[in-house]
Amino acid sequence: MLPFTARRLVALAAPLALLAACSGGDAGEPAAEGTDAATTAAGEAPPIIKEREENFEAIGKAFKAIRGQLDADAPDFALIAASATDINTRAQAIPNHFPAGTSTADGFKTEALPAIWEKPEEFKAAAQKLVDESGKLASLAPGGDKAAVAAQAMAMGGACKGCHDKFRQDDEKK
Repeated sequence: MLPFTARRLVALAAPLALLAACSGGDAGEPAAEGTDAATTAAGEAPPIIKEREENFEAIGKAFKAIRGQLDADAPDFALIAASATDINTRAQAIPNHFPAGTSTADGFKTEALPAIWEKPEEFKAAAQKLVDESGKLASLAPGGDKAAVAAQAMAMGGACKGCHDKFRQDDEKK
């Protein structure tokens, strides 16, 4: 039988693995200064693509901060709450970061699958799931219950993974 602390670490492994699946991302080509989708020169990504990539990179960093705290013996629940709040704020912006004309079909290097534009209501619902789950985590974290926070972090990671599974290019296909 595993010691109590080892069992706790094993129990936290699953939520942390889900959070790991949500972090990361690769930035595309930077947008030219002062351009927009309508005036971008051929081959240059419009600024909105850079904005969405930066948004997702920041979400990934916040997930990593949460994971790091959940790995600690004495997590900083205020940091977890702040990171979850940051994710929540950024998740609210996700639907606005995917206007028409910014997909791979339009010639841009992006991890965004065409399903985003083919199933916009489903995509908005997936983004809303991340908003909901990150909001719950932000509210729960100040209570200091590591097991409850880890379970909610797993739910938030599941929301992220669910969206990635349907709307993001698989890392192996890059």
